[in-house]
Amino acid sequence: MPDEKRRSHGEEIVCRFLTTQSQECVPEVAESYGQLCRHNLELSPCKEIFSECRKALHDYLSGTPFMDFQDSMYFDRFLQWKMLERQPITKETFRQYRVLGKGGFGEVCACQVRATGKMYACKKLEKKRIKKRKGEAMALNEKQILEQVNSRFVVSLAYAYETKDALCLVLTIMNGGDLKFHIYNMGTPGFEKERVQFYAAEICCGLEHLHRESIVYRDLKPENILLDDNGECTSLISDLGLAIKVPEGELIRGRVGTVGYMAPEVISNEKYAMSPDWWGLGCLIYEMTAGRSPFRARKERVKREEVEHRVMEEQEEYGSRFAEDAEAICRLLLTKDPKQRLGCQSDGAAEVKAQPFFKNINFKRLEAGIEEPPFVPDPRAVYCKDVLDIEQFSTVKGVNLDQTDNDFYAKFSTGSVSIPWQNEVLDPSETPAPLVKLASWFLLGS
Repeated sequence: MPDEKRRSHGEEIVCRFLTTQSQECVPEVAESYGQLCRHNLELSPCKEIFSECRKALHDYLSGTPFMDFQDSMYFDRFLQWKMLERQPITKETFRQYRVLGKGGFGEVCACQVRATGKMYACKKLEKKRIKKRKGEAMALNEKQILEQVNSRFVVSLAYAYETKDALCLVLTIMNGGDLKFHIYNMGTPGFEKERVQFYAAEICCGLEHLHRESIVYRDLKPENILLDDNGECTSLISDLGLAIKVPEGELIRGRVGTVGYMAPEVISNEKYAMSPDWWGLGCLIYEMTAGRSPFRARKERVKREEVEHRVMEEQEEYGSRFAEDAEAICRLLLTKDPKQRLGCQSDGAAEVKAQPFFKNINFKRLEAGIEEPPFVPDPRAVYCKDVLDIEQFSTVKGVNLDQTDNDFYAKFSTGSVSIPWQNEVLDPSETPAPLVKLASWFLLGS
């Protein structure tokens, strides 16, 4: 809720669920937490007020009420619903459309679920190409991380299945093209400040969600940020192939990423946690503002070693396109020492959001998907390369698949992912009316 309405909305929650006179209250919880929540609401109206109460309610419901639920018809309905969700997924589940681009192991094309009409992007990982490049661990890691993530600022995985030749990840489709296309192919390179702020804020929220799940992304660059044309949340972090979960209390090491966007600690092969992502955000804000990356000019022919030397030793330059607050946040995010870098302290993303650069962004509205974007891609336009301009993959020769590979494919091809699948089936704008009624019948027993 907006700040001015949070207190009154909090009072409504207390009256509805934590007042013993209300029909919707659970007395065992209301008696213990009603007065406490009222008191805390007067002190500071924030969502954390109800966190302890919510845990207590969950603990209560997991006891006798849950046992009663298991003996009821609603549990039978739930099992039927899960059976529907877990039905086998094959290539026949989808209609295949044009190629949108290419990934590391195969093409990305548009596809549509036959039963609901929902459009997705299908990322195909060719089995022989994976084996030849020893990419099994990387492919499975990407799939498992995508399953774990549920944020409006990161692409979602809806299905994972296999065909004879490929492993397929069915992902959120974004019709507005990628950030790189918009920076360099839509007039003068770069964006006006308002647009830079909006995209940077959304990316910051996406990184915050990943970091909350102990995931470091490690490949932040314009071509990995996809735009949509739906007028709500307009930019999503995509391609989590290099993302990795960081064990609690530990640091990791890995010299991975894209030349020109890799942080100094990654280039020097030092241990790190989430710091490379905040460096990447600094590179993105710089590129969206200047119309070029901070350490290499557009189409400049320069060796990898030279770019890495610039990242490690040289200071990026700021021209007239940088307002004072834009330059300030870039300098803080592009600090060579990760211990001094913005976002790398205990406050993490909150420290970045508090910068003057974001003073015009209402993060609560942004996270709720109701902040008005400064630019909405035209749904009639095509913001990607012509099909004929997308390079074709060569045929992989001399690779044979065996039982070990089949065991790996079984781990990968797990079918539908619960939350995206349920959202798809219950969305009346996507799903034919009979299927919505069927879904409601399963859920409600009506």
